[in-house]
Amino acid sequence: MPSCFFLLFLVIKHISATASSDSGFSRHDFPPDFVFGAGSSAYQVEGAAAEDGRKPSMWDTFVHAGKAYGNGTGDIAADQYHKYKEDVKLMFEMGLDAYRFSISWSRVIPDGYGAVNPKGLNYYHNLINELVNYGIEPHVTLSHFDIPQGLQDDYKGFESPKFIEDFTAYADLCFKEYGDKEKQQGKIGITLLAFWYEPLTNSVINIAATKKAIAFLIDWLMEPIVYGRYPAIMRRNLGSSLPHFTEKESNLLKGSFDFIGLNHYAVVKVDEPTATPSVQDDNMIDTRANAVPAGRFRILERNIFRLKRPEQNSSEIGIPKMLRYIKQKYKNPTVLIHENGYATDNGDPSSPASYLDTKRIEFIRNNIQSLLESIRNGSNLKGYFVWSFLDCFESFGGYISHFGLIGVDFKDTNRKRYPRLSSYWYSSFLANNTRKIETSSAFVE
Repeated sequence: MPSCFFLLFLVIKHISATASSDSGFSRHDFPPDFVFGAGSSAYQVEGAAAEDGRKPSMWDTFVHAGKAYGNGTGDIAADQYHKYKEDVKLMFEMGLDAYRFSISWSRVIPDGYGAVNPKGLNYYHNLINELVNYGIEPHVTLSHFDIPQGLQDDYKGFESPKFIEDFTAYADLCFKEYGDKEKQQGKIGITLLAFWYEPLTNSVINIAATKKAIAFLIDWLMEPIVYGRYPAIMRRNLGSSLPHFTEKESNLLKGSFDFIGLNHYAVVKVDEPTATPSVQDDNMIDTRANAVPAGRFRILERNIFRLKRPEQNSSEIGIPKMLRYIKQKYKNPTVLIHENGYATDNGDPSSPASYLDTKRIEFIRNNIQSLLESIRNGSNLKGYFVWSFLDCFESFGGYISHFGLIGVDFKDTNRKRYPRLSSYWYSSFLANNTRKIETSSAFVE
């Protein structure tokens, strides 16, 4: 029996070792300073939700109200809070240039303002030190849908100008605590959920509807930070309900970033809606555009994102189109692909079906190959992060939808890790890496 497992291991290693060479491209085709990594976020992987002084975030409140898929929570998640050393070693063995993770505001400043939690600060010191010791760049997200619940209770969070002061204090603390671990003193940016939108048919109305969808779902966030204004179609459709920037605010917004992060998973097809929206519907209906399935996401009920089936994935490649659009319209900013991944629903991470994730390999390989087209066409693309490094509590899929290069057994109290074939493929691809890392050159969002 042991010899059979050994032969299987050799076959798998051969598959992973030849995957990149059969693709017609390699790590050497990318610029020497191009960063390859994988990502996660605090609430989705850390666990320890009520340990060492951490208090609830909005995400805790949301999922404990039974609103997550399958009624799951991030109370334990992948337990990275206790297993970060094991995980960083796996990252090193995989050959990652960088790891993208988020800091839990509720862990370092539990109420959102006021008293700082030393144990929370120490956890991220330990994680970052471990990454740097292994030559892995930390790419840090300061807010990943998880602002402290206390701020929401006190003044409705983002809806109040008070949020700016509290977030600034939080960001200052993070730079003060962790900034000396960065070679470039940190670069700041924003990350966008960036599906690419295309018309369902070539009809005039569907093309027009697609332009509206792009304006409301991409330009809505890009135009203010590049040009200091909202898109014209939003100003026209929303009128006085859309916030107005003063001249001072406009000038502060313009150019207020060092990079743009893109979370891209699918191409979404758009058509003109057939129903008249009601006044109770969200303002997003003012795109007057519906979207239909083109992958694992679909827009239902007039532009509200709902996950239709966790295992669905898009085979269409949208990254080059997205990058071309951003290059042409937004002065070719520095861009990092912060999330790009493939979901499976194989429950047992120790099973052959979970391990042999060849469709994930194909998805990652095809998307990485598509990056070369954009770089050669002049896009200022600097990095690519697979979502996700390991299985985690997914926003749309709970614990049913698995994106990890590393599987996690969520039924095991020890949260045992199981490297999948995709992790070996990625490792083989990155083994051609000639890039040397002396210290961290972290990006912060």
